[in-house]
Amino acid sequence: MNVIESVAGMRGWSREARASGERLILVPTMGFLHDGHRELLRIGKREGGRLVLSIFVNPAQFGPGEDYGAYPRDIVRDLKIAGEEGVDAVFVPKAEEMYAAGYETYVEVERLSKYLCGRFRPGHFRGVATVVLKLFNVVTPHGAVFGKKDYQQFIIIKRMVKDLDLAIDIIGAETVREKDGRAMSSRNSYLSPEERSAASVIPRALDEAEAQFLAGERVGGVITDKMKKIIEKEPLAVVEYIEVTDPDTLQGLSRITGSALVAIAVRVGKARLMDNRVLNG
Repeated sequence: MNVIESVAGMRGWSREARASGERLILVPTMGFLHDGHRELLRIGKREGGRLVLSIFVNPAQFGPGEDYGAYPRDIVRDLKIAGEEGVDAVFVPKAEEMYAAGYETYVEVERLSKYLCGRFRPGHFRGVATVVLKLFNVVTPHGAVFGKKDYQQFIIIKRMVKDLDLAIDIIGAETVREKDGRAMSSRNSYLSPEERSAASVIPRALDEAEAQFLAGERVGGVITDKMKKIIEKEPLAVVEYIEVTDPDTLQGLSRITGSALVAIAVRVGKARLMDNRVLNG
């Protein structure tokens, strides 16, 4: 397994792999890998060819007062997991390697970035789109794997690839969950045992949304109200947003006529936890 820290080194490795006819699959992460990341890597491995894992805590997607400095990191453990999952190359650049002095060029998927998390984290998706495009340019993958837990990010990356005519297949991976239904997330490490128990209210609220939908409810506001009532019973959980939206455009739906995305962000202690459920009509 090759561990590469420089842009030039990563480009050289990718160039050689492509010259030999290999298909390259990229799994972009911020590290502190868990079983959800393992699933991304396994999906990437099944795509065939050479598997590249990137580990980079991207400062451009963190706003003032957010947890960039505190974001969990454990590169030794990450490299161990990468080796166990058959990764061929790990790209681990430092911030100054990705953003040289005087850096001032950014990419923004304008409309999709305004919804959901974009309303609470201005500039976040600009940072995401920028770093993902940079990774695509450095690694030059044929395909890239993204988890659907970060559903808005997934849709934004797909839109960027389409709009910029990038010849990259974007592969979606379903959310991997803990035994109590919580979505696996690196930020779960912030939670105390009591907070972990409290966070299980999030999948329960999503279960209620699905139950309402299957029972015939199609009014978005009724579904979100019932979800809020469940979460408000948990004193450690604070709702940031709960929305019913179109799964492709992310625009809010007052009434569901086909499929819908139920998206939720909740703060529990220091952790901001996101989850979602697609309701298929």
